[in-house]
Amino acid sequence: LRSGGEIHCAESLITSVEPDEVDYSDEVLEALPFAKIVFEPAPIPASYRDLISETAARHGVDARVVSAVIQVESAFHSRAVSPKGAMGLMQLMPATGRQYGALDLFDPKINVDAGVQHLKKLLSRYQLPIALAAYNAGEAAVDRFGGIPPFRETQNYVTRILRLLNRS
Repeated sequence: LRSGGEIHCAESLITSVEPDEVDYSDEVLEALPFAKIVFEPAPIPASYRDLISETAARHGVDARVVSAVIQVESAFHSRAVSPKGAMGLMQLMPATGRQYGALDLFDPKINVDAGVQHLKKLLSRYQLPIALAAYNAGEAAVDRFGGIPPFRETQNYVTRILRLLNRS
């Protein structure tokens, strides 16, 4: 599926298998300008404003970047779980969380702290767009492709965050 996940069905229902990175149809591309109205940045919930600014300051990361990552990753839903298993506000994989001592990824304070530490590590290694790509697709993919990988999901992810940052 374009956004991740799986479909289970009987083999007899499958008529063909297509690449998962296919272009959007013309109808979808025509609708995208109207989608901007729907996908305006959400305001940062008051309950997370101080957490984000304090955690970002403690680790030396721009709070606007952290907020934009959270907006795109989970839309500020602390119980979010991706089809691939990423969890919490900053959508950390359990293995990534463990690298930073984060065991309860649904706890906003723990999740944001681990996510900001991970983001700081990536920003110390890469420029912002590449660091965002590494946050989404992994450092191995970024290194393998020498920059933002040619994955539509990752390219859209980086673009969305950079657009949010240009608005703020």
